[in-house]
Amino acid sequence: MLKEFKEFIMRGSVVDLAVGVVIGAAFTAIVNSLVEGFITPLVGWVISFIPGASKNGEFTGMKINLPGTKLFLDFDLIINAIIAFIITAFVLFLIVKAVNKLRSFGVKKEEEEEVAEISAEETYLKEIRDLLAEQNKKEM
Repeated sequence: MLKEFKEFIMRGSVVDLAVGVVIGAAFTAIVNSLVEGFITPLVGWVISFIPGASKNGEFTGMKINLPGTKLFLDFDLIINAIIAFIITAFVLFLIVKAVNKLRSFGVKKEEEEEVAEISAEETYLKEIRDLLAEQNKKEM
């Protein structure tokens, strides 16, 4: 059982997956910092120009107080999460697309070689078929 587990862990796909998860987590931290430190303040700055969105010329955030409670709906967090998800998903899409393109280079060359071999074989088989057909006509 340990031997099977070791083989499972040492397979390339599992190691690649582990590396992908670690890189994804690190990249997500970078994206979250970018969104919280740059994009959200920029969005807040743009919203501050909307009449009634700011108090005393200062942006107070996108929070809504629930009536009768001290609870707030914090739309800043929701917008941060959505923007971070979109950026992360787009970059991962580009990475996967690039990796697939790199993998397809080797596959296309192999497929072209196989197609060339098959077409040569087909030519010989067609010639043999034609010769057999001629022999059958002569014998009849």
